Amino acid sequence: MAAYFTPSRIHPTAEQTDLQTATQPVVLGEANAGAAKTTTLALRIAESLARNVEPARILALAFTPEARDVLRQRLLDIGVPWETVNGLDILTIEDLAMRTLGQVEGEPLRLTQQPRKLKTHVCDAIDAVADRYVGRYDALDLRKSDIAVSGFLDTLLRLKARMALHGEYDDDPVEAAEVAGVPLTDYLVAQSYETARLDGEERALFRTAFDPTYDLARWLQREPGCADTFPRYRVIVCDELHDMNEASFVIVEALVRSTGAFFTGVGDKHQVIHDQLGASHDYLGFRFRHAFPALKTYPLTTTYRHGPHLTLAITQLMGNNGTSGAPDHTEIRQLHYDEASDCAAQVVEAIRQWKKDKHKLEDCAVLMRDRHQSVALENALIEAGIAYRTPVMKGYMQREEILFLRGVLAICLNDLKAVPSYEVRTAVVEALAVFAGMETAANFEKVKHDIAKEPSLLTGFFQGHLGGNALADAATAFADVMRYLLQVPADSPAGDVLSEVCTRMDLAAVAKRVYVNPYAASVVARSVDGFVAMARSSGLDLAAFWKKINAAEVFASRKREKDFIHLDCVADVKGKEFGHVIMPYLEVNEFPNSLMPAKTERNLFYVGVSRTVARLTLISPTQPERRSSFLRQMQIATVAPKADQALRQLEDKVEQERTYRTYLTARYEDREEVRALGANFDTVRKKWYIESGQDQAPFRRWLP
Repeated sequence: MAAYFTPSRIHPTAEQTDLQTATQPVVLGEANAGAAKTTTLALRIAESLARNVEPARILALAFTPEARDVLRQRLLDIGVPWETVNGLDILTIEDLAMRTLGQVEGEPLRLTQQPRKLKTHVCDAIDAVADRYVGRYDALDLRKSDIAVSGFLDTLLRLKARMALHGEYDDDPVEAAEVAGVPLTDYLVAQSYETARLDGEERALFRTAFDPTYDLARWLQREPGCADTFPRYRVIVCDELHDMNEASFVIVEALVRSTGAFFTGVGDKHQVIHDQLGASHDYLGFRFRHAFPALKTYPLTTTYRHGPHLTLAITQLMGNNGTSGAPDHTEIRQLHYDEASDCAAQVVEAIRQWKKDKHKLEDCAVLMRDRHQSVALENALIEAGIAYRTPVMKGYMQREEILFLRGVLAICLNDLKAVPSYEVRTAVVEALAVFAGMETAANFEKVKHDIAKEPSLLTGFFQGHLGGNALADAATAFADVMRYLLQVPADSPAGDVLSEVCTRMDLAAVAKRVYVNPYAASVVARSVDGFVAMARSSGLDLAAFWKKINAAEVFASRKREKDFIHLDCVADVKGKEFGHVIMPYLEVNEFPNSLMPAKTERNLFYVGVSRTVARLTLISPTQPERRSSFLRQMQIATVAPKADQALRQLEDKVEQERTYRTYLTARYEDREEVRALGANFDTVRKKWYIESGQDQAPFRRWLP
């Protein structure tokens, strides 16, 4: 079918045009990374506008504020006027839930985001579980540390996203927790927390992030007729369907059924990496097809983010049929290291080369598999004077396990005041208490802030003078560590002292107790190992090393507007793109991680390599047998000749297809005259235009 809307600045592929003009009530687009999913949705919206659908009756959904804003920008990019874009409903699913619940409840929703308030609610739920279940179930782990509360809130989010808090096993918490795949303690606390939050299902007393989505989904499940609250949309589109979970699916399905709107959703089954939050390819496949049997699926295989060399390597990795529409040579560089300690130096060299090639540092990203890898990377960047940002994850010096080791140094040197930030000093005290098993000491919350205000109190508290009674027991590991620390000279080698502390504490075992989740505990243990190795390789004594890391924190925490690189984990950059992506530590048991599902690991690697536009640098061990299996699966050298040929064909095609429109300044009263002269009318931009090659002389007075 011929399209009513023709975009500016781009030439849609046949695949995009097919989806843009599809007439089926429910349409899905299965895409590859960089295949212009969002632009294709923008074309779908623009086509609806061109067919006289009112902007107010079009809803565009995304899963994150960033994706929502990108969709708005893509509409502007293809030529939809700002005033028209402003009339569309472009929302995250959370936005939609907040607005809908606000209308029903008669007042705007306000979210509780402050960690202290959330911790209070969690602690109340823990107390309720203790009162009801202690003695009934063995081995309940009812800790209240910041780490434990944070871990519980993560588990609660997973349960809500998968709508797993209520089901057929409600009368048997043990069975329900097992089916949900969470510890019994977390399941019981979640039930108690939600009962209090929802006041026995009557109304929400408070909400935090994702609660509006969950509450709306629960309401729709209990009372399907409440879907009549939604506006009468005619067209609904949804981006990034690979991030869909059960709660969001309940909402989207109810939306489509209740409004009878035409629905279009796009996603990439290979970008499903949030399976812990209930994301699944099932929604792109089985779930939508089961709900809407007449739906039609359209492929989006052509990527515009990177050229044929990377595209063909990715098709080998993922077994898909992707092609590139970008007439650019995306470089794939491979660097190698003999020892893991040398990998960070290779990263620094790759960044320097990017800058030497006259590119902006802000266009460069170092993407890691796990956060423990950043210890060596951050130190190498600081040593090289390369500024960096960690947009999502914390820098390594603000992580609990490293804060504990910094606390050890502060006790040893009696110098917590050297940490300039009050918030960081508070976090140091918290980490010491958690890893020492003392977080439940009497009045700890107050004492923690007292110590942050007056750092000289630190050593006294952990000696037992201010409530740390656990230290009076000579058999505790931390009491042994305290005795050791208080007699160590300040000129002792920092690496040796930290290593001794880790051995005496058995920090790997402590991490398992504190973090419960085996994968999280393994990352923490590796992070500790990296910090100790860094201290040892520095050759510095305790005093000099303490000075060095506090100065490094000051460097790392400076806010910069330019001349910085991005440093983050792959899982946190989905949906973004960079000119240069550097992926370090591509070795066995690092990437892929043996503790995680193989399919998730491959999808995660795919997300990482597909973020780049111009250059991809892959850094792996010198020994082939130690390298990540993903590198072999990409077959980079094998596909290069075919990629060279594809690139030449694309370059030739671009030259042949250079056709542009020239928009005219004709007014409404000129319409009959310009039409008679052969001009065409763009129904979305509401402007007349002529095609490239058309004689411009008759239109001279309307030329811009």
